[in-house]
Amino acid sequence: MSGAATPVRVLVVDDSAVVRQVLGKLFSEAPGFRLLAACSDPLFAQRAMATEWPDVVVLDVEMPRMDGISFLRQIMASRPTPVVICSTLTTRGAPTTLQALQAGAYEIVEKPGTGLRDHLVEQGRHLLQVVAQAAGANVQALARRATAAAPPPAAQLPADLAAPAAPAAGGAMVQTTERIVAIGTSTGGTVALEELLQRLPVNAPGLVIVQHMPEHFTETFANRLDSVCQIRVRQAADGDRILPGLALVAPGGRHLQVRRQGAQYHAVVRDGPPVSRHRPSVNVLFSSVAAHAGRNAVGIIMTGMGDDGARGLLEMKTAGATTFAQDEASCVVFGMPREAIKLGAVDQVLPLSALDGAVTGRVRAGRGR
Repeated sequence: MSGAATPVRVLVVDDSAVVRQVLGKLFSEAPGFRLLAACSDPLFAQRAMATEWPDVVVLDVEMPRMDGISFLRQIMASRPTPVVICSTLTTRGAPTTLQALQAGAYEIVEKPGTGLRDHLVEQGRHLLQVVAQAAGANVQALARRATAAAPPPAAQLPADLAAPAAPAAGGAMVQTTERIVAIGTSTGGTVALEELLQRLPVNAPGLVIVQHMPEHFTETFANRLDSVCQIRVRQAADGDRILPGLALVAPGGRHLQVRRQGAQYHAVVRDGPPVSRHRPSVNVLFSSVAAHAGRNAVGIIMTGMGDDGARGLLEMKTAGATTFAQDEASCVVFGMPREAIKLGAVDQVLPLSALDGAVTGRVRAGRGR
């Protein structure tokens, strides 16, 4: 942490003695942090919190006496506080950890099933960064998400990731009846996307979405959205056609791009190095949309930390697309929208509650905002 006058107070809650030992040492020794306690379950954590309230809670999901999601909901209902979930990311566990995000968790950090001690030591720097960023999160937005969430049902792109050459059309991109909407988001985006997509009618334009998530989560996330939305939602596969009433979510660990064939748009799913520190990268998606859709597209950048998507959104705007950013008050983290606004890539800044109008064309963009 740089420039922090007061250390971030951290409470670790995990039934694994190894995790408590490693994370306790990490937060005790790292400058800018102060470990309040490392507790084996939420009931012990409640006692520690009665003495001194933490700035951030690092929380496991599966624990005795009270599970982590129940404890998370209790925290968000009584005194909203940033919570970082440190959980084993497996296909089996993905629905549970997605429930944690629905309940108001700030972020999820991977905890493997094997090689736990070595992995935690290696990932310590990343966890410190996430916890430091969580301490500055918009807690009111997290609390609103937790309250509103419905209970879950039962830089220059590398050469190999540059957008494929767009088809020649006499110089300018030919406008077609096909419209696509490209959305990029990160921290806080899982619940924000659900809120947005639930408002969309079945005839909404086709959507392509990058949400920064580990690869085990994206299919489960897409399936959950599909179960609660009028539009169809699924994880993108290479060659999928982008159709009205369908949202395609980039697979975790792979980049998503758009390719135009005649008057139709198709998804391109490919491997490649991280771009803007992410794979999938919002910049990769937006850059391809700029090249292949131009003014036939709408770009939306939403809550998330960092600057992924800012440059790509500027490319979209330059190519004639209409561009929007989620406003600061409704973002959990305003980093990505802020960077896009600073670059001049955004036509209009809107609250989350108005972004469905941006998707369906009910909002008229105002250049220069």
